[in-house]
Amino acid sequence: MKRFVILFAIGFLVGLTSCSSTASLTTEKSIDAIMSEFNSPFAPGASVLVMNHDTVVFQKAYGLASINNHTPITTTTNFRLASITKQFTAMCILLLQEQGKLLFDDKILKFFPDFPLYGKDITVRHLLNHTSGLVDYESLIPDSQTVQVHDADCLQLMFKVDSLYFPCGTKYQYSNTGYALLALIVEKTSGKRFADFLKENIFDKEGMATTVAFENGISTVPNRAYGHSLDSGKWMETDQSNTSAVLGDGGIYSNVEEMAQWISSLWNYKLITKQMQQLAWTDATLNDGTTIDYGMGWHTETYHDVRHPHHGGSTRGFRNHILLFPDNKLMIIILTNRNQGNPITEAKKIADLFLPPHQ
Repeated sequence: MKRFVILFAIGFLVGLTSCSSTASLTTEKSIDAIMSEFNSPFAPGASVLVMNHDTVVFQKAYGLASINNHTPITTTTNFRLASITKQFTAMCILLLQEQGKLLFDDKILKFFPDFPLYGKDITVRHLLNHTSGLVDYESLIPDSQTVQVHDADCLQLMFKVDSLYFPCGTKYQYSNTGYALLALIVEKTSGKRFADFLKENIFDKEGMATTVAFENGISTVPNRAYGHSLDSGKWMETDQSNTSAVLGDGGIYSNVEEMAQWISSLWNYKLITKQMQQLAWTDATLNDGTTIDYGMGWHTETYHDVRHPHHGGSTRGFRNHILLFPDNKLMIIILTNRNQGNPITEAKKIADLFLPPHQ
């Protein structure tokens, strides 16, 4: 027992002190204070990374990847990204657009010819920027259902309704359904399984060796963090839900180190042209010319007088956020394996340490 405690303590300290040597002691202390809620050797925690101009200036892990086996989190621990996945799904579409295999203005009937006619005017672009008006598939799944749904099931659920929330292109409403359909469009257009397309065209090219679109029974997640929820003051493992098998809207697992490689490839325009990448980070426009705070796979906002992309990810047992400031070449990412909190709060406090002061 003593040997186990000693080994566990050593492992926890290794994870806790995995801070880049380029971070000043003052910066490390400041971020430790911001992340203090996650800094317990007996609770689920977080992994944090800050990258500035392609240099990792801070990386550190806090807490446990699993309370059941007392595995410490490290900066190579893979978390379920949840909706941060959407930027990868969007990238697949951007790649296919640049390859001339589809167009943003293609109607979804091109890919799903028997789709209900209420969706006849919906385009790929509408799916990308959440202006399709499609009914959220989650609202059509009974709470009692225990069998997990997949992307193809989300499509079939659209046959159970007879209308949209609103005419496509007239409003913005965040839609997981749209991103499940985008994953299916990637498959129909490329002739490859969505998980395979991601691996071959993004993960392998960017050296993201352990990042995976997880499919139970098909793939595995190395160095996996498990989701947790606080129940009556005690942390319990709560890792999967009946929608966790849908890939296009939230099925990727990754770690902060490999996410840094991904972001470096984006702001250095390694995968697609600068024009196409900037489009993904730019406010989309409704039919009447009104702009919305979403591009293609990325939310947009103004912070520190800078318009920039960002995205959260929330699912059973996980809360994550990534802030990206392409003009400053600054990224902050926080991945957590607990069903509490809103890590955009901590991410912005960390960003304040690196961004120029407000004007």
